[in-house]
Amino acid sequence: MAISQRLDMRQGQSLVMTPQLQQAIKLLQLSNIELAEFVEAEIERNPLLEHGESSERDDSDRELPERASKREELNLDDNSALNEAREAMDAPKEDLYDGGTTSDSATTANEMSGPSARTDWSQAGSGGSFSGDDYDFEGSLSSETTLHEHLHKQISMSGLSQADQLIAARLVDETDEAGYCKTDLEEVASALGADPANVEAVLEVCQGFEPVGVMARDVSECLALQLKDRDRLDPAMHALVRNLDLVAKHDIKGLCDICGVDKEDVFDMIAELRSLTPRPGSAFASGTTIAVAPDVFVREMPNGMFAVELNSDTLPRVLMDKAYYAEVSALPMREREKEFISECAQNASWLIKSLDQRARTILKVASEIVRQQDAFFAHGVAHLRPLNLKQVADAIDMHESTVSRVTSNKYMGTPRGLFELKYFFSAAIPGTAGGDAHSAEAVRYRIKQLIDDEGKKVLSDDKIVEILTEFGIEIARRTVAKYRESLNIPSSVQRRRQIRASA
Repeated sequence: MAISQRLDMRQGQSLVMTPQLQQAIKLLQLSNIELAEFVEAEIERNPLLEHGESSERDDSDRELPERASKREELNLDDNSALNEAREAMDAPKEDLYDGGTTSDSATTANEMSGPSARTDWSQAGSGGSFSGDDYDFEGSLSSETTLHEHLHKQISMSGLSQADQLIAARLVDETDEAGYCKTDLEEVASALGADPANVEAVLEVCQGFEPVGVMARDVSECLALQLKDRDRLDPAMHALVRNLDLVAKHDIKGLCDICGVDKEDVFDMIAELRSLTPRPGSAFASGTTIAVAPDVFVREMPNGMFAVELNSDTLPRVLMDKAYYAEVSALPMREREKEFISECAQNASWLIKSLDQRARTILKVASEIVRQQDAFFAHGVAHLRPLNLKQVADAIDMHESTVSRVTSNKYMGTPRGLFELKYFFSAAIPGTAGGDAHSAEAVRYRIKQLIDDEGKKVLSDDKIVEILTEFGIEIARRTVAKYRESLNIPSSVQRRRQIRASA
């Protein structure tokens, strides 16, 4: 058979995700904080984008200062500046949407998307302290001392040699926010080329730092350091802190045998343990805590129905300055400059449409969740229904992966509190005699209620199974034990010991 070359034409189909489509999918799963950071970065990159203000804008009121600054940013007369700006806009030309319209309520004349507010610090006072763009407001605020800063200050006053101070600094860096130094001393010694015995000796010195109990390697050592500082670490107390598992189980008889004391002394020793601090570093400042803001609100209507609305405060306002785009496009430009302006316009339009589509999708998914779980909003956790992603996806004609992305890192503010959207999805526990299924979260809530109301008559896991069966819930004993442990509720044996200990 002769070998020859030939050309064939074949027709096929393939799914291609453009970079813009990939970013649109990524926007769905961003939290409101991450979304604000993403939009801020896009505004810095694209001279046609700006923060939205009021929907009724007067172009003559915001005339020259902003336009002049944008012209400087774009600088069409300076090719080098243009090239730098164009390289920064590394986005493809393809538009995510090939058509479609948006509602009048979601868009405005300048393609505004979402709400925002802007504060003009230049008008805050006549003294000039807030005037100027260079003022660092956050930098002027006083900051609390962190645990690491507090420990590093004590190293220089510890009397350690220069070499040992380096070891101490490494151990301090390995200490977590709770105040524990759980690092492997062998690894520290190997990394610093030091003797392991010397590293342990330095750690002992560091364990004398304030606060008392800091840089312990476990809870037992932390409590022992605090008792030693109080001059209360006698043999009986030392035995007690070495057997904290028996303390957690309220095994008073076992503790009496190990510590060599009577029942009354054990109770006194446990009471002293409770006065100690298992997290010595908690008194110091840690990382900045960011409050969770709900993405949607649910409120009850006078007719008993529930209304769902977006939290407009978490939606970034972005608009494209079409007047400025028209002004720049009318200037004489080279081909590369026209291409850059076109890319900016396409990306600005895509971002505004994507933000609008994201908001619509979140509202659609949240509305369906509220519809499916209306009994929860009306009567509480015990009436939570079993629900999965597929049920919601089928109801709103979306893919399961889209619903999964929408419910990630999104929160719903309700009359019953703040909940993550994923909270409303739970497995189904079958009902007895073919009855209706029950939500796993609702069953977990019933188990907690039963144990909270048990009083002195402690319910075993088997007894809880019998009671739940009477409620029409078919559940195994091991499932009850698993749910009980997830609620951090001790076993029936431990609960009986707690009752006897408190008697």
